[in-house]
Amino acid sequence: MSMMTPVPPALALATISYAGPASRWRTEAMRSHAHGRLIHITKGQGRVTVAGLTNGYGPNNLIYVPPHTMYGIEVGPTVFGQMLTLPDADGWPDSPFHLRLLDVVPQKELVTLIEAIEKELQPQGDLRAANCHLGLLTIFVERQLRQRDPATVDARRNSAAAKLIARYTTMIAQDFQSDRSVASYAAALGVTPTHLTRSCRKTCNRSALSLLNDRIHFEACVLLRDTAKPIQEIAQTLGFQSPAYFTRSFQEKAGQTPSEFRRAKGGTARI
Repeated sequence: MSMMTPVPPALALATISYAGPASRWRTEAMRSHAHGRLIHITKGQGRVTVAGLTNGYGPNNLIYVPPHTMYGIEVGPTVFGQMLTLPDADGWPDSPFHLRLLDVVPQKELVTLIEAIEKELQPQGDLRAANCHLGLLTIFVERQLRQRDPATVDARRNSAAAKLIARYTTMIAQDFQSDRSVASYAAALGVTPTHLTRSCRKTCNRSALSLLNDRIHFEACVLLRDTAKPIQEIAQTLGFQSPAYFTRSFQEKAGQTPSEFRRAKGGTARI
């Protein structure tokens, strides 16, 4: 019997906007995807964490999250943006980038390209045209990366702490369901748990355990919202020793039990 080849996701565009305190997990909790994301902020400001490095963002910012890279973004009441799901990584960098478009001309060009993609993704549009506009967007990004002022590049990403935490978050993205401890991750990275947490504090002002628990929490929220799996099965899937421990951990993070979260639907938008 031949193995089925996984079907890559279609090009998709989602809105990023404030949805109330109960839905903060949908954007802020650490998560990763098998395919890249491109975030375009058009209004408001906040903080975004990509591969364990936190930066502020504002209007006309373009943030790229490569495949299998952990990220989370704060979305306050004034924030509005869009997130593009990229079908493949062709033409996109292997590393994250954060472009701050200061000039009006590239700002307008970017908006025009994204609006063209959005139009073709409507029921009356043509996916072939949307992918053509995506190709133009890829070229636009390449040019902006070549032309950007070196002084605007975040030098912290090349620091020893940022490189360590990037490796740590990559490992979390792969193994968060395995019930591994921070000490286990630290040993695999060749550092002590104390050094790992100290580095996390430097890059994103969080502990190593907080990053790990946040990724697990996001997965728990998705499973509770999008599946009918029993809570006991979800707890086991996520590596918890018992459903009771899972319930306590989830309630501490979400302010409600898994059952209460499921009944409330946990927010409706898919980002």
